[in-house]
Amino acid sequence: MENNQPSALSKIIRERRSIKTGYRNIPVPQELVLELLNDAVYAPNHKLREPWRFIFVPTESKQLFALEMAQHYPDEMFENRIKYFNEPDAYLIIVMPGSDNKKQHDEDYGAVSSMIQNFQLLAWERGLGSVWKTNPHVYDPNVHQMLGLQPGEEIAGFLHLGFFHEAPPGQPRIPAEEKFTVYEPKFDL
Repeated sequence: MENNQPSALSKIIRERRSIKTGYRNIPVPQELVLELLNDAVYAPNHKLREPWRFIFVPTESKQLFALEMAQHYPDEMFENRIKYFNEPDAYLIIVMPGSDNKKQHDEDYGAVSSMIQNFQLLAWERGLGSVWKTNPHVYDPNVHQMLGLQPGEEIAGFLHLGFFHEAPPGQPRIPAEEKFTVYEPKFDL
């Protein structure tokens, strides 16, 4: 029997939004973040390398974090960056190993991306908004030092977290059929 109704998972995937502003200034519990991560880490990852680690910036540390982060920007951007880094209620910074082996790096980044998507979907299901950011500071060696990254580690992104007032409207997506081709063999067997 065919069921044309979208599944609960399909609904969550389609309804999830990136929440960039409009946070409610409610603390994000560390326990919730860990609960979500403990499910999110079931993302596919080659050879079960689990190429991630996490730095959580809780709500109560956010103001000092914002001040430290803003210091890594030019003076003319300082006030803007203070405001920017104080917008979310908390942060989850995703750290991964770097690699000179492109194949391994791509596999690890794919795994980290899958894990982040899992986390964002699980967070959405619980009413916790997030947006994945890869601003220039993720590449700044001074930020790496501030966050205690080890040699060879890199930042895959900052997840801005917070409970939110209202979700932004969704944006349409190009139907898969418009980007879909079927391989046709060039030879007969």
